[in-house]
Amino acid sequence: MEKMNVLVIGGGGREHAIVMALAKSEKVGKLYAAPGNGGISKYAECFPVKATDIEGCVELAKKLSPDYVFVAPDDPLVLGMVDRLNEEGFKTFGPRANAAILEGSKVFSKALMKKYGIPTATYETFTDADKAIKYIEEQNSFPAVIKCDGLALGKGVIIAKDMEEAKDAVNSMLLDGKFGKSGSEIVIEEFLTGPEVTVLAFTDGKTVKPMISSMDHKRAYDNDEGLNTGGMGTIAPNPLYTDDIKAECMEKIFMPTIKAMQSEGRPFKGCLYFGLMLTPKGAKVIEYNCRFGDPETQVVLPLLETDIMDIIEAVWEEKLDTLDIKWSEKACACVVMASGGYPEKYETGKEMSGLDEMGQCGMADTFVYHAGTKLENGKFLTAGGRVLGVTATGENLKVALDKAYKAVDVISFEKAHYRKDIGKKAVK
Repeated sequence: MEKMNVLVIGGGGREHAIVMALAKSEKVGKLYAAPGNGGISKYAECFPVKATDIEGCVELAKKLSPDYVFVAPDDPLVLGMVDRLNEEGFKTFGPRANAAILEGSKVFSKALMKKYGIPTATYETFTDADKAIKYIEEQNSFPAVIKCDGLALGKGVIIAKDMEEAKDAVNSMLLDGKFGKSGSEIVIEEFLTGPEVTVLAFTDGKTVKPMISSMDHKRAYDNDEGLNTGGMGTIAPNPLYTDDIKAECMEKIFMPTIKAMQSEGRPFKGCLYFGLMLTPKGAKVIEYNCRFGDPETQVVLPLLETDIMDIIEAVWEEKLDTLDIKWSEKACACVVMASGGYPEKYETGKEMSGLDEMGQCGMADTFVYHAGTKLENGKFLTAGGRVLGVTATGENLKVALDKAYKAVDVISFEKAHYRKDIGKKAVK
């Protein structure tokens, strides 16, 4: 069997998890990454091309001639990287731009859900600040959720606890241009209550195969305090996501979304992320993402038993219905080690200790996924806000968490910050 070479676009913890899953595949030969990071460089040859540099990545693909290109982050997907790669004859994993709009425009995704009866929070959209503020005054319901239409590095959502905060949020988006073009139109929606669940799903545009559920921890500090971050840790499976809820989501959310996108002439191929809220009135969609989540990928892919290359091929060939995807019965936990001060100001360039030459910690059933790292003179240095995703599997969640935190204890760098309560509310 001739092995396939794969180019992965992106350079964070999610991409490291994808690269390590590909490295395990018997079908994969050479691995490339653009731009990659310190940890990824131990498994794939890295090239200093930014993930948002569409033409640069296309030129790199022409030079390397990979069998598949896996486009992982949201920005290049929304900007149409898959379309460009397909034009040049490359097989890809990831949605085309007209499907990635599910994440690229909240106005689009909310309108789609309204049109096709997919459960979500009630909402209105605005481009005029005065009209938006008038609507909030009329609703007089707090907290109020105010979202930028476009991508804003996960920071374009403000939950305003009173009128003053709501006005500030509206003005910062529509008048002050804090989020640039992304905030030129906004969505104001009702505040939903209930536990959150993330479900990633493979889809070839017709069939949808949900992955194992997960529970993210967005706030910077213990007890869900502090600012929202890209994610400080995650666990899988999410114990609140029961078989009954799973069946409800398949019937009312997952399949209807895939069919809706098909009906709109925007078939979605790749990984679709469903951010769900389990409300007293049933599961509702908080958001869609057009790609693997970060750090959810870090706890979902270690539990995948089917060769990931089989799935990538089935998605490309639109034969996902013929594939039986198998998952481990184990649990997985990821604790993010971040730079002190994240998500605001932080320093980089700190040397890390406790990692071996592969950037791992050498413990059984434990993986260290590099998010913001670089390799210089044989040393791993911090190079971002979220630095490492220290991840472990175990026969149950408690065992997985114990292993992950044991690994965190042996890794250190100056001003390292991590939450000490990841998965706490899920462990009985």
